[in-house]
Amino acid sequence: MENTEKTELFEQMPIPKAVMTLAVPTIISSLVMVIYNLADTYFVGILNDPIQNAAVTLAAPVLLAFNAVNNLFGIGASSMMSRGLGRKDYDTVFRSSAFGFYFALMSGILFSVLCTIFQAPMLTLLGADSQTGAATGEYLKWTVNFGAAPSILNVVLAYLVRAEGSSLHASIGTMSGCLLNIILDPIFILPQGLNMGAAGAGLATFLSNCTACGYFFILLYVKRGHTYVSIRPSHFGFRKIIVSGIFAVGIPASIQNLLNVTGMTVLNNFTSSYGADAVAAMGIVQKINMVPLNIALGLSQGIMPLISYNYASGNIKRMKDTLIFTVKITLSFMILVSAGYYLGAGPLTSLFMKSPAIIEYGARFLRGLCLGTPFLCMDFLAVGVFQACGLGKKSFLFAILRKIVLEIPALFLLNYFFPLYGLAYAQLTAEFILAIAAVIVLIRLFRQLEQTFGKAEKPLNQTLS
Repeated sequence: MENTEKTELFEQMPIPKAVMTLAVPTIISSLVMVIYNLADTYFVGILNDPIQNAAVTLAAPVLLAFNAVNNLFGIGASSMMSRGLGRKDYDTVFRSSAFGFYFALMSGILFSVLCTIFQAPMLTLLGADSQTGAATGEYLKWTVNFGAAPSILNVVLAYLVRAEGSSLHASIGTMSGCLLNIILDPIFILPQGLNMGAAGAGLATFLSNCTACGYFFILLYVKRGHTYVSIRPSHFGFRKIIVSGIFAVGIPASIQNLLNVTGMTVLNNFTSSYGADAVAAMGIVQKINMVPLNIALGLSQGIMPLISYNYASGNIKRMKDTLIFTVKITLSFMILVSAGYYLGAGPLTSLFMKSPAIIEYGARFLRGLCLGTPFLCMDFLAVGVFQACGLGKKSFLFAILRKIVLEIPALFLLNYFFPLYGLAYAQLTAEFILAIAAVIVLIRLFRQLEQTFGKAEKPLNQTLS
């Protein structure tokens, strides 16, 4: 089966149009996801209860841990699918998507069971105390104990659908759940509704993820016979080349997100020692800062199928031109957003809570975090290229550098020399160094590709990994 419309997108469509076709729906869905995350914070913030707001913040690392599974089977399988499409190896495409789907489902169920059994020590690890523990546990009951499987599956299915170039459908599926969540939040959270507080935000998230999964299942049923995404049990198996190809990209991507969870947990534990107001402010600021971060992430994820396809088919020039175009538009936008955030830090924080103490904390936190955003987008793009090309070792190296070598040590040092407020500048410290490394590694990678391609007797991804 060959879809000529998809082939034209990957091979012939002008690069700006191809990038926008793939990236714009992904960016929009990413922004909708940010809005729905902000909606949780906004509606919980209306309660003007720092404990309820802190509960959502303290639970965030667990939800971020879902991304470890999402990346293992979503990014891993989608990269394998796009490279298979570039080689016209459709059997690999079908089997890669089935492998990613079924392992994501099993992982979600396992996640729920383990978090339910070990919830008490997990709450302590997250930094919850006698004040915030009950509210955090109620939020986790819906988002994790009941909701891990649908939360993971809807993201993995979006990756699989996007891998064949159907970025719009992937985004519609994701956005359907997010929009429902925004509608349900005030009904479940506020006193005028069910008055469930943070638990209501968790229930809204659970129902929205179930809705998103429903969209993807309906889509795959309607497009059966005309899609490269397969969830047929007959396509599920353990072929060595498929398993190793998915894990080569997925495991480093998964470890990267586990390290992100570790970094966020360290940050929250440092912040929690300064009280619930500081934790609430840090949570608000992190979610405000997610807007530009998700735009950068949406661009890097959106172009991954285009990078993968042209890498596998040997069109290195188109691959390189795609990246250069994306870097130009991403950096320009991030610099403008960072300037706006720095100047408007106080008013932006006050949109979510009116407490003067939280606004003061938040304004200073946001000014530190936003300075690292332009540099972070270069890290995202570089890692996206590595994942698209199956170069898992390089993306793993960047993950280790970012968290273990740079950011977490910076949290300890900056908090020691500049208590509390120094925490907000750890990201800037790490990402500035990584941005320089990203530029150097990408230049060397493309030089190697141009020199190696055509000379290798084995597939290019095996030659360079």
